[in-house]
Amino acid sequence: MEEYSGHGKYEFSGRVRYSEIDHRGTMTLPALINYFQDCSIFQSEAIGLGTGRLRQDRKAWVLSYWQVIVDRYPGLGEKVTTGTFATEFKGLYGYRNFYMKDETGEQIARANSIWVFMDLEKGRPVRPTAEHIEPYGTCEPLEMPYEDRKIVLPETGVEEEPFPVRKYHIDTNEHVNNCQYVQMALEMVSGDIRVRQLRADYKKSALLGDMIYPKLSVEAERTVAELCDKDGKLYAIVEMK
Repeated sequence: MEEYSGHGKYEFSGRVRYSEIDHRGTMTLPALINYFQDCSIFQSEAIGLGTGRLRQDRKAWVLSYWQVIVDRYPGLGEKVTTGTFATEFKGLYGYRNFYMKDETGEQIARANSIWVFMDLEKGRPVRPTAEHIEPYGTCEPLEMPYEDRKIVLPETGVEEEPFPVRKYHIDTNEHVNNCQYVQMALEMVSGDIRVRQLRADYKKSALLGDMIYPKLSVEAERTVAELCDKDGKLYAIVEMK
């Protein structure tokens, strides 16, 4: 794996693996999102602010919102470069862009994301100190059609069968990994869906043993999955177009 880190940007190169493709022979949406997620982790590790350091400080950056746009899903064996950079730190939040390029340098996917800095001992958001943000630097945002953070909930949704949070859903923060909610949403959709834009708004963290009560709404322009607790409060909402 080749890596580049400089001027606030971090990139790593890779090759699409068989374990990352679907029946079409192209990368799945969860695999692409995992590339983005891994890229931000790699940057944090490279600048000394990785999972070990944050665990020691009892802090965590928790993803609050994704907007992912896919122009083309790369195929099996294709060489890709994935990159990320912070665009702004404001109050409790960090704003971060991602991109994936093919071997010619053409951008085939991009994303905007919002992260909240958490104090794990107090269980609430806190303002990050300079030592937790300055090493990242910032860059100008990508050119992309930025949508509003708020995902409008459907008026109606079909309730699906509840299911428990499993061990494989959990990450190092001891809650359901961001990408697992996307996988859950995709599993709810019948037939073949080719997502060109995904937005996910994360409301609260589901833990091992929690039950997920899902609802699905299929509209003309979008499909919306609501992943809720037993009281109907949202863990996450995932919009697919």
